[in-house]
Amino acid sequence: MNPSFRPAPGPAVRDLAARIRGLPPACGPVRLVGVDGHAGSGKSTFAEELATALDGAPVLRIDDVASHDALFDWTGRLLDQVITPLSRGRTAHYAPYDWRARRFGSPRALPPAPVILLEGVGAGRRALRPHLALLLWMELTREESWARGRSRDGEEQREFWDGWAPAERRHFAADPSRPFADLLVRQREKGYEVLTGPADAVGPDQPLTHGDGPPAVC
Repeated sequence: MNPSFRPAPGPAVRDLAARIRGLPPACGPVRLVGVDGHAGSGKSTFAEELATALDGAPVLRIDDVASHDALFDWTGRLLDQVITPLSRGRTAHYAPYDWRARRFGSPRALPPAPVILLEGVGAGRRALRPHLALLLWMELTREESWARGRSRDGEEQREFWDGWAPAERRHFAADPSRPFADLLVRQREKGYEVLTGPADAVGPDQPLTHGDGPPAVC
């Protein structure tokens, strides 16, 4: 997605943004919100819409701290470069990874903000959860997510996906995020539906906000 494009948020996302604003910070002065889910589940698109509803909240993408050689072994880098400085109220500096050039680029500044979204597979991993004010999980099955991701990326990325699929499977088997999600996010034909997550369930599919439209046809 074009990073300059910010979709207009629907009612469910606006309601979620209001809830997030009312949360206590968990990473120094920052309300760090994790947006996790399988690759291809729509995390980036949703994070952009939520960021818009949060008046342009910064979005830090796991893709910027991961690499070809460390698809999931990036926790130390994220903690050192981002989490620790933010938790002390200081500006973080991280070097975003260029997936085409296969190298890290020039450092990028990330000042503390009222809300920062951490988006990507593994955003809700065990080592990060103590620093999250809220963990969101994109509620789409692994098979559906991967099919969407492969279709989106095309034949050019076939080799990457062949390596990614078993790596993601191993990651979530060892360090699952969904059981600890505060809220589940389902994409609909128009907009999203936000449901109570496994970490704070009050009933099956208990809605916390109104959906934005009819359920998506999968």
